[in-house]
Amino acid sequence: MNNFTTRPEIRGTFGVVASTHWLATAAGMAILEQGGNAFDSACAMGFALQVVEPHMNGPGGEVPVLVNKAGNNEVKVLSGQGPAPAKATPQAYRDLGLDRIPGTGMLPLVVPGAFDAWMLLLRDHGTLPLKDILQYAIGYARDGFAIAPSCANAIKLVGPFFKAEWPTSASLYLPGGASPKTGQLFRNPALASTYTRLLDEAEARTGNREAKIEAARKIWSQGFIAKTIESFCRETEVLDTSGRRHQALLNGFDLAYYEARYEKPITYDYPAGDYTYTVAKPGPWTQGPVMLQQLALLNGFPLSEMNPLEPDFVHTIIESAKLAFADRETFYGDPDFANIPLDHLLSDAYTTIRRDLIGDTASYEFRPGTIEGFGHIPALHSKGSTMSGSTPEAHEYDNLFIDQMGQARGDTCHFDVIDKWGNMVAATPSGGWLSSSPAIPELGFCLSTRGQMFWLDEAHPDCIQPGKRPRITLSPSIALRDGIPYMAFGSPGGDQQDQWSLHTFLRHVHHGMNLQAAIDSPNFHSTHCPGSFYPREWDPAGLKIECRFPDATLDGLKRRGHRLYVEDDWTLGRVAACAKDGELLLAGASPRFMQGYAMGR
Repeated sequence: MNNFTTRPEIRGTFGVVASTHWLATAAGMAILEQGGNAFDSACAMGFALQVVEPHMNGPGGEVPVLVNKAGNNEVKVLSGQGPAPAKATPQAYRDLGLDRIPGTGMLPLVVPGAFDAWMLLLRDHGTLPLKDILQYAIGYARDGFAIAPSCANAIKLVGPFFKAEWPTSASLYLPGGASPKTGQLFRNPALASTYTRLLDEAEARTGNREAKIEAARKIWSQGFIAKTIESFCRETEVLDTSGRRHQALLNGFDLAYYEARYEKPITYDYPAGDYTYTVAKPGPWTQGPVMLQQLALLNGFPLSEMNPLEPDFVHTIIESAKLAFADRETFYGDPDFANIPLDHLLSDAYTTIRRDLIGDTASYEFRPGTIEGFGHIPALHSKGSTMSGSTPEAHEYDNLFIDQMGQARGDTCHFDVIDKWGNMVAATPSGGWLSSSPAIPELGFCLSTRGQMFWLDEAHPDCIQPGKRPRITLSPSIALRDGIPYMAFGSPGGDQQDQWSLHTFLRHVHHGMNLQAAIDSPNFHSTHCPGSFYPREWDPAGLKIECRFPDATLDGLKRRGHRLYVEDDWTLGRVAACAKDGELLLAGASPRFMQGYAMGR
């Protein structure tokens, strides 16, 4: 097998960072060089990504974080997913004549959760003051950054809609009335001013480092930022993917009472080679457990004996994904509001029954398991469907640019970091991307539309309710090797996150590929399961696959009944990963879309 990689696997002992944008990676590494730990580095990267990948995330978004503190083998989940507003009930949407929650605009807004999560992580585990953490984000926003191709393309494609319907977004993202070109210096002075004012107000408070962080939390949730958000939500009515104009259900009350929190992860023990890997994921308010269900199914197949470029490998993984994702759509939701049967879904008895459904040909059926008293099959919308009362123009503006980039709907960021002490973080920030909702001009950012991931069917565990978290796609991973924290990894990509990340992990543990080689390998994913984003379509037996796979593999998959979408080279997946192998620290990042980068020494 060709061992060529697009760049070296990073190896060192002082610290490693990997992210989906080189400037975030640079900020994270700078923090380590300054003497900060992995948690300081993570917070700096989180804020930097909000600035340099505005088409992937923003300050008004959300983040799940996995944390392992050096000296113990316990992984913690930090939930930075804001809930639905108090006014967000299924009936509220049905009264507007809707059968699905719109994908853009004001109606799908949820409480922004990322900021409080970063503050909690910094307060509890970091060492540096907030001003050191925010300096990179403020600098990038104030002084400018060279805009990446995917971001420039995104702005160009939604530019006409911004000019026609969302003037505040046009003012922010179309400087001088024109879309910025790739490599052009782009600034966001309003966001720089927002974070500078927040920092000044927090620093003016008396007390120690922790007290200033607590002050920043209150300024965000109850101070000038919250008040500005509330006014904008109350006064703004815009066109969304329903084809009509709506106002927000979100208000200041929702913002004031939100707090991020720690939780226990969901885990699965997966044997591969000479080791057992314990993979830790966030709970069923994310799609995280779907990776564990896939691993449980794949545990019964000889993957180490399969060539990762041949049909058997791809077919086996794809058919396992179809079953696991069908369960995701049927059973997952916020466990604070619904009883999710995860123990049963991950049990050997259940998995054995499900594994027997995998045959030699591609399945075209939506096949969730049956667990009496649990779950509900969602509505299945055929590809090309739109909402009740929608117009082609509204749908086109929302989704065209995402298809153009070859990305999944609802793009995202990811980063990992391990420091010299062994502290480890994996995080997947998202939400509040520039096409989600109109920019708030005084603040320089927009708000998250994660509400679109709820159903309006009260029988479903992911039905929208006030205070409930949507079942999101964001899904970082940490793997322990024989009980010792080993690898932090993840990817953007909506529904594809727990496919692309899984493929990297499997190639690494079964086929001995280093992190960069596993990331560089040709990728693929299933489009069989109903999507998590508006318009919630499903595409039975659809399989997207990079054309770097051999022709014989593509032909073999077609013969098995897969409906292939053969994609261009280097278009599927943006995985980043860091690992700790004894004293040696390792890192890699995807070259796809010319943004991701890993650093270390």
